[in-house]
Amino acid sequence: MSVNFYGLAIALGVAAAIFYMSRQEAAHGLPKDTAIDVALYAVPLAVVVSRLYFVAFTWENYQGDLLKILRIWEGGLAIYGGIIGGALGVWILSRRKGLPFLGLADLVAPGLLLGQAIGRWGNFFNREAYGYLVSNPALQFFPVAVFADGAWHMATFFYESIWNLAGFLFLHLNRKRFLKARQGVMFAWYLIWYGLGRMVIEGLRTDSLMLGSLRVSQLLSVVLVLLAGLWLLGRLPYHRGLYALPLAAILAGVLAATGLWPWGQYLLYICLFAFAAVLLAGFFRRKA
Repeated sequence: MSVNFYGLAIALGVAAAIFYMSRQEAAHGLPKDTAIDVALYAVPLAVVVSRLYFVAFTWENYQGDLLKILRIWEGGLAIYGGIIGGALGVWILSRRKGLPFLGLADLVAPGLLLGQAIGRWGNFFNREAYGYLVSNPALQFFPVAVFADGAWHMATFFYESIWNLAGFLFLHLNRKRFLKARQGVMFAWYLIWYGLGRMVIEGLRTDSLMLGSLRVSQLLSVVLVLLAGLWLLGRLPYHRGLYALPLAAILAGVLAATGLWPWGQYLLYICLFAFAAVLLAGFFRRKA
């Protein structure tokens, strides 16, 4: 009997997220079994939309065999598609049960990072989602690199798994402070944390979904970090001079995307990480 470890990793990630949410319902002021409701509404939509998202950007691989779209155990679930589908499911749940959407999103955020950290190991078993070639023999070992397709590559799936695990710990250890602020703050920090990591790690991968010359996940990461950061900036008592950082990031991104300044992407990274760091410092200076 063969075991599909890709599917097993995804299933374990989902189970861990649900278990964590079930332990945090009361702290979020939500009814018992809300975690189960979230799973019933969000998980099916997350799987469907993540698959459709992936297929939409790799249509050439499926147009000759539409049944191949159903073979999700072979890989091909886009995380951002899953986030979009899951968010839609949570919104439907909030409407059906009369629960606050942002309150539900806060409940989901830490568990989602935990689930992503575990689910990324499915890429290890499928030998996918890796990065550029590692030519230095001294670095040809796991977890720095992974052997796939006959060569050593950057183990980008592992980098993201560790980043997500660190993000889960960050949100979990500071959950009381976040929940005392206002609804949506914890979810905003999820978007910032995950977006920053994915923005950088996506630039190291060789199998990115593309929109013209742009990496789709990298572009979406930048947009989400900016939107979440600006949402925090507009709703919490931060200094308005911080708007200079996201504006500089946007300018750098445009210059990099148009090819006018290839180094612009590094300035983009610096500006967004600095923006997040200053937001975080300002948040923690506030009285808990």
